[in-house]
Amino acid sequence: MFRVGIDLGGTKIEGIVLRGAAEVVARQRIATPGGDYAATVAAVAALVSALEREVGVHELPVGIGHPGAISPFTGLIKNANSTCLNDRPLKADLEAALGREARMANDADCLALSESQADGAAAGAACVFAVILGTGVGGGIVIDGKLRAGPNAIAGEWGHNPLPWPRADWHEVPGPLGWDGRHGSIEDWCSGVALARDHLEVSGENLRGEEVVARAEAGNATGIATLARYEDRLARALASVINLLDPDVIVLGGGLSRVARLYQTVPQLWRAWVFSDQVATRLLPATHGDSSGVRGAAWLWPLAEPDQTRNPRT
Repeated sequence: MFRVGIDLGGTKIEGIVLRGAAEVVARQRIATPGGDYAATVAAVAALVSALEREVGVHELPVGIGHPGAISPFTGLIKNANSTCLNDRPLKADLEAALGREARMANDADCLALSESQADGAAAGAACVFAVILGTGVGGGIVIDGKLRAGPNAIAGEWGHNPLPWPRADWHEVPGPLGWDGRHGSIEDWCSGVALARDHLEVSGENLRGEEVVARAEAGNATGIATLARYEDRLARALASVINLLDPDVIVLGGGLSRVARLYQTVPQLWRAWVFSDQVATRLLPATHGDSSGVRGAAWLWPLAEPDQTRNPRT
């Protein structure tokens, strides 16, 4: 079975054709038309067509990971930090452009689905919580191999909860103002943008998040201090998830998931906040890295379903 996966991001759109469980037979990336809804819809449709031409198979099942969520009440996109998508009928418009059904899910949901497969970091885990630590902070939940969306289509949206157990000595109250008009959310403390902002406010150095991490890894004192604050905040934020969901595995994706020390430091720190004598939850990096979300989008069409291609290539 061939399936197309699309990862619709704020700066890039990645697409793959997945054959069987894990074989990627085509991959292409294009820039996202910034702030242009109609151009974004057209770009996704063009990318699907290009992938199908590359493999010589047409009318493939298409799964799409996207920012935000589709409201089950209106059918419109909500909560997307790519704000040109909000209040738009993205699914209907993409299906019209593609001429077929498209299955869609939040990008963090796609990460969770990908990493819960047999070749993922959380293979065999009964409950998986997946986190994107990038420009924003997203989350997705898979239970017994099935993606949990919820009646409001917001399952896993931990990033828009307040940062728990705020520290006055680190000026965490009321916290920064987020794009959603609220102060002090987890996203506004634990994203890559937040890491850079915190470093600037404390040290006066205007650096990108990856530059702060590089300085910390090189032994720079201000970089080390910034990363330590970040780890403490991430540990508190994830402890609140463990207290509520008690997942077997938490998988990290996004740019900050590549910071190796998080996987040792954060589980040590979250012990102070998790309501248990011991914490068995594992914190792991996404096996498939930046490509995990697009694989999860393809997995919105499970292998158990019949092949829906018109001219599948064997």
